[in-house]
Amino acid sequence: MRDADDQDFAEFYASAFSRLVGQVFLVTGDLRDAEDLVQEAMARASTRWGRLRDYDVPEAWVRRVAMNLAADLGRRSRRRLAALTRLAAMPATEVAELPAEDLRIVKALGALPLSQRQVLVLHHLADLPLAEVATTLRVPVGTVKSRLKRARRALAALLSAEEPKGATQDARDG
Repeated sequence: MRDADDQDFAEFYASAFSRLVGQVFLVTGDLRDAEDLVQEAMARASTRWGRLRDYDVPEAWVRRVAMNLAADLGRRSRRRLAALTRLAAMPATEVAELPAEDLRIVKALGALPLSQRQVLVLHHLADLPLAEVATTLRVPVGTVKSRLKRARRALAALLSAEEPKGATQDARDG
């Protein structure tokens, strides 16, 4: 029965996607946004397909969700524009250039999974205790501890692999 549901949804998707993108495009004015919004609405429909397929016009449900998502996108864009406008009116401040070592750390952090970056930053840079990191991320303290252990190990491996060639020689000479 699952295959029949999948096939049924695939047919619905194929018949409605382009039409809905065209409609949402006229609202957003951006084809990529329209495609993303309809795709998100379709993803939500796929999880509810058992119920939606019995609607008189399931496409109407997807259209409403896509239009709501477009409205949300518009509100977020307006808030972002207002914030950027306020920031542009502020006097420019000098941003210090990061030393090469800091850039290496930022690059290495970027190579870690998000969950590991989060625990490292919250615990070591924001100085949050493990319990508060767990509360912030909504995971058990034990999960924070294991992520932190894996993150430290991975970060150390990444930094040692990227260590500048002259740095080890300088350390031995000094």
